[in-house]
Amino acid sequence: MMDTLQLGDIEIAVTRKDVKHVHLSVHPPEGRVTLVAPAQSRMDVLRAYAITRLSWIRKQQATLRTQARETPRRHVTRESHHLWGRRYLLDVQYVDAKPGVRLDHKRITLLVRPGSDEEKRADVIHEWHKALLHAALPEMIRIWEPRLNVQVRTYYLQRMKTRWGSCNYARGHIRLNTELVKKPKHLLEYVLVHEMAHLIAPTHDGKFVELLDEHFPLWREARSELNTLPLPAI
Repeated sequence: MMDTLQLGDIEIAVTRKDVKHVHLSVHPPEGRVTLVAPAQSRMDVLRAYAITRLSWIRKQQATLRTQARETPRRHVTRESHHLWGRRYLLDVQYVDAKPGVRLDHKRITLLVRPGSDEEKRADVIHEWHKALLHAALPEMIRIWEPRLNVQVRTYYLQRMKTRWGSCNYARGHIRLNTELVKKPKHLLEYVLVHEMAHLIAPTHDGKFVELLDEHFPLWREARSELNTLPLPAI
């Protein structure tokens, strides 16, 4: 059962289900707030509880708001780009051939046709990013499905400005932010496992925390590391 609490400018998504305790969470990267509570909890009681936690909620959201964001990229030569946590310089070459990307130990070379504008250059890089993620994810999913005893029916990749990932519990689908290709690969694994765990526990309740504690014991450190790295540009 889903409800919403509005406390001034703070909106809290409330889910009541078969749990023993109340779980209040502020989620990166945008600071959305969720509250999971026992099924019979009254909204006035939950409101009173949330009010006692307002200062904590605001502190968590303020921390997220001050997190650095990437400078928007124009995809021009000598611009700095990141891949799997490493910094590379971009070299743009205009050639009368099929667009593509090459990578060496210190440089990303972007090949585009003469006259390609900023949007086209960005599209070529984005398709390359998706290809890299598609190369990495199937093996990760293959490893983690038996560990968690779940099946990912389909995964999707897309640009997302407010989430690193999401999960459609009913359909067995997960969605991941293509910006994760810029972060260290173990953080991609953390987000993947996080979303796969939601196939068992749809909310951030005690069962969800227990799953991560058991199967990915360093998840808090991974979450903290991800939250210190620059967010996608707005």
